[in-house]
Amino acid sequence: MQTLTQLKRLGLFDARVPRYTSYPTAPHFKAGFGPETLANWISAIPAGNKVSLYVHIPFCRRLCWFCACRTQGTSTAEPVAAYVDSLKSELATIKSLLAPGIEIEHLHWGGGTPTLLQPEMIADLTDAILNTMPLAEGAQFSVEIDPSEVDDARLDALAAAGMNRASIGVQDFDPMIQEVIGRPQSYEITKDAVDGLRARGIDSLNMDILYGLPHQNVARVTDSVEKLISLGPDRVALFGYAHVPWMARRQTLIPTEALPSAEARLELFNAARDLFVASGYDEIGIDHFALPTDGLAKAHKAGTMKRNFQGYTEDASEVLMGVGASSIARYPQGYVQNQPATAKYQAAARDGQLTAAKGHTFEGDDIARGRVIEDLLCYFRADLAALAKEQSLPIETLLEWVDGLEEAMPGTTDLVDNVLTIRDESRPLARIIARHFDAYEVNESGHSQAV
Repeated sequence: MQTLTQLKRLGLFDARVPRYTSYPTAPHFKAGFGPETLANWISAIPAGNKVSLYVHIPFCRRLCWFCACRTQGTSTAEPVAAYVDSLKSELATIKSLLAPGIEIEHLHWGGGTPTLLQPEMIADLTDAILNTMPLAEGAQFSVEIDPSEVDDARLDALAAAGMNRASIGVQDFDPMIQEVIGRPQSYEITKDAVDGLRARGIDSLNMDILYGLPHQNVARVTDSVEKLISLGPDRVALFGYAHVPWMARRQTLIPTEALPSAEARLELFNAARDLFVASGYDEIGIDHFALPTDGLAKAHKAGTMKRNFQGYTEDASEVLMGVGASSIARYPQGYVQNQPATAKYQAAARDGQLTAAKGHTFEGDDIARGRVIEDLLCYFRADLAALAKEQSLPIETLLEWVDGLEEAMPGTTDLVDNVLTIRDESRPLARIIARHFDAYEVNESGHSQAV
């Protein structure tokens, strides 16, 4: 059994490792990725296929200090309205390239703060999306909700648009911690938003909560988790706060001396995990929990769960399209990221251009290595023989990738009948173990670079 000392020796508390929501990771995407390539990828989607669509809204009324997402503040509606017009232009360009009969199986609005959109903007954007591709029967339409930036009119507009799943960021319910991270959001405001959603028939709800925030301790995390559980979400993401002020300048406002130690972070995670499991949630992968009736829990049990830029998902679509500044898409041919600068994105979109700025075309063993990493992070096991057959590779190739793992991470995995399994007590090391299969050099900030 891995002791705290062993976990520390194997790098749990000091290794910077990618989250592996893609492989290769986004920092490896090449600049200058041509819109022509993206146009070819969109045109190659077979007629009648079902795809997923991510819509990025980068605006926030307030900029939370803990956040490392690409967002920008606004106090007026004008920039948001202009941005929605740019999204409509981008969608029109995409529509001109699509084969007939393509439908959306999963639609997600993220940000930023999508609920910053006024009701008429919500309706306008929805119409533009559905004019590009209709929702498939039984499609999931989820929106990230900021309880402090939503009202009855916006909830009515989202319900009328067809939203059937909501995602609420909680982070922490302790008022003092909220003040330190620049995210005031009381339990009462959050409950009002939940009640408003359910009153409109939106029962599917997931929530995010963070551990590793300044001044957190087991008692405070326990209180926040118990309050969150009382709201009855069917899915929870328990993310570790990543303090990266060199990437997100606003994090310089967070007092580093108040951050819990690495060992304390593990204690916080374990305390929260134990509460979720005791409350009937299934533990999903490295940081998610879901009630057994939730689609993610069912996908996990069926072995169909995937991992993408939104984290764990039951979305089985081969194509995840992205619209909006900085959005990332995945096609069978590779990844593409839109222009991250909002002004440049809008100029290109209004001009009728696709806004691809970076990308990566799959080559060599990218897909096979990515599948091993994904399976390890989804299920803590990878059937190398099955993957070799699926990818038309000799099993010897995948076994070569395992070489050196036992030496680097002794006692953490088992290889039996060509199935690699992470031992239960070593699951906190899953991302470090997965990194062993990364063919790109990982620098000290946790980003992969070509070797």
